[in-house]
Formats: sequence, C-alpha cells, structure tokens
Amino acid sequence: MRRIHKRIHEEGNKAILINVLILAVLVVGMNLLWPEQNWWHILVYVLMAAFLALIVRFFRVPIYRHTTQMEHAVLSPADGEIAANEIVMEDEYFHEQRRQISIFMSIYNVHINFFPFDGEVTYYKYHPGRFLVAFKPKSSTDNEHNSIVLKDRQGREVLVRQIAGFVARRIVCDLEPGDEAVAGEELGMIRFGSRVDVFLPLDAEVKVHIGDKVKGKTSVLAVMKEES
Repeated sequence: MRRIHKRIHEEGNKAILINVLILAVLVVGMNLLWPEQNWWHILVYVLMAAFLALIVRFFRVPIYRHTTQMEHAVLSPADGEIAANEIVMEDEYFHEQRRQISIFMSIYNVHINFFPFDGEVTYYKYHPGRFLVAFKPKSSTDNEHNSIVLKDRQGREVLVRQIAGFVARRIVCDLEPGDEAVAGEELGMIRFGSRVDVFLPLDAEVKVHIGDKVKGKTSVLAVMKEES
C-alpha cells in the first residue's frame, strides 16, 4: 500500500523527466536553427513552461489535506464533480441493486484516489477495455477499469471502481484482498482525466448532488445505516 508523503507522486517522476528531456531537445534544436532571439522564441518558452507546469501539477500530492472524521461516513475517494447519482443493477460483485455515485476527474484535479473508510479489501479485479469519454454511462463497464470492494468494521461493503477515460491510459492500483483500508490513505491513481464510481447500499443517506464539486478524503458522499 502506498503512503502519501511527497509533494509529487512517484508515478510522475518518469513522466516529468521524459517531458523535460523532450522540451530541452526542442529548445536546443530551435536555437541551433534560429539562433537570433525573437519574440516568438519567448512565446515558445512560455508555452513550454506552462505545459511542464501542467504536467507537474497533475502529479501533485495534497499532503496537507486532512481526512474528515465522521462515524459511518463514506468519504469521496477522488477529487472532481459528481456526474451521476442513481440506482443501478451492479452485476460484477453484488448482483443486486446499488446506489451508484460517479465522480468525474478532469485533468486539473488531483488524481490520487483515497480509501473512503476504515476496513479491508475483500475483492479486487482488473478489467481491460475501451477508452470512451469518462462522462458516458457505458464507460463504467466498457472502459478499462479496476473494481475494488471494501468492507468496513461493521461488515458493510462498498465497491469502488477506477475507470480509465479518453485521455487516461494508466490506472495505478496494487491492492489485493486482505489489505487494510485506512480512510484517507492512497488507494491508487488514474492518470490524465478519468472517473471513479462508488456503489453504495440502497439505504445509505446520500449527501451530494449531481454537479457538486468534491474533494478526496474530505467530502462526505454518504452516511451508511448503522447495522442493528
């Protein structure tokens, strides 16, 4: 299980280095071909710097963000916008109706995913697939995705699904059944725009609406009913 302790995620090291090298080669080549500095040189430098800053920002880690402490709460596993809140038939694991809440993550959001509560991992499966736009409903099952089922201390289970989008081409997750889930710690990561679906019990009290902006491990998606 990955522990969050750096400002830049380890997944970003290679991507940042590759982009720095590519931009350096472009700068050297441009100055060899056109050594006299003109206004467009400055424009190119600014655009390159902005592009590199976007890459670095994408891999940022919110190390100073505190985890919300609330009994029976299901915290948001991702930053983004609530794109769906509906009752669906979940056929992979539960084989019953569940409340699905979907969070769309743009390229500007933090892309680390977080455990939504304390408990353990009871199921994990990777599914290869397509790369449809993450806003489309069929992306939940047709796109490349990871399905992770978490069980809390009272035995209540929630399925968290990491879904690759049109731009996102790498889902990071190294969990396996039996791993401990600690609210607010890293569950995984999806690179460059994506979606996370959360499948809740039908009696969970939902605290968000479509269009709401949420923050991982801070925003409360729902409160689950206490087991009698």
